[in-house]
Amino acid sequence: MQGQSQQQAYDRGITIFSPDGRLYQVEYAREAVKRGTASIGVRTEDGVVLAVDKRIRSPLMERSSVEKIHKADDHIGIASAGHVADARQLIDFARRESQVNQLRYGERIDVETLTKAVTDHIQQYTQVGGARPFGVALIIAGIDKDGKPRLYETDPSGTPYEWKALAVGADRGDIREYLEENYSESLDLDGGVGLALQALASVNDDQLAPEGIGIATIDVETETFHELTDDEKEAHLEELDILADETEDDEEDVEE
Repeated sequence: MQGQSQQQAYDRGITIFSPDGRLYQVEYAREAVKRGTASIGVRTEDGVVLAVDKRIRSPLMERSSVEKIHKADDHIGIASAGHVADARQLIDFARRESQVNQLRYGERIDVETLTKAVTDHIQQYTQVGGARPFGVALIIAGIDKDGKPRLYETDPSGTPYEWKALAVGADRGDIREYLEENYSESLDLDGGVGLALQALASVNDDQLAPEGIGIATIDVETETFHELTDDEKEAHLEELDILADETEDDEEDVEE
């Protein structure tokens, strides 16, 4: 009984390490991320691609209100998986950091600098009593000051990771396995879009609807964030032969 009481103390106290060196609340936050629908990032020679699953709970919900891809700056995009409200707080923080950097130094913020600012902010919530960790993971993608595409992941612990291709959220393991098998560093931007869509389709019965996904790119040439329209998404899905029948409705109850 005493052991169970001690276990609960480590569960409840974000600032207390368990005897085996774990912070249980951070681990629970990672579980919240796994409950969110998938988000994918792919880095190519020509730019970076963000792809997200925007499945909703009811056909009565306005699909445009489901936001999982965000523009942080002209050259940076962010995709999220996990608690939507937590994601919005971090994205607002990232936008403020971008604007402050522009005003203070007269230049746009570097992708790595922004990622580390966000993860430093996340880390504070693993070390302060009376608060909980952010239950969300972000994929931060953009073009750095040298014109190179960069792709980062933030973790609820406040640790940044750089990737060539990654997935966060539901089915992360299966999608990552698909990416590992099919990723090539010589991919162009269209190839990156195709890989991200095929990876997403691999855990959705090889069928996707344009309204149920989100795609954004930041290319090296223009260094500008661009979110694809439904028509552009449909063209890609048709070309890959993974376009879902119009009669099919996805009513799966999954958190964002």
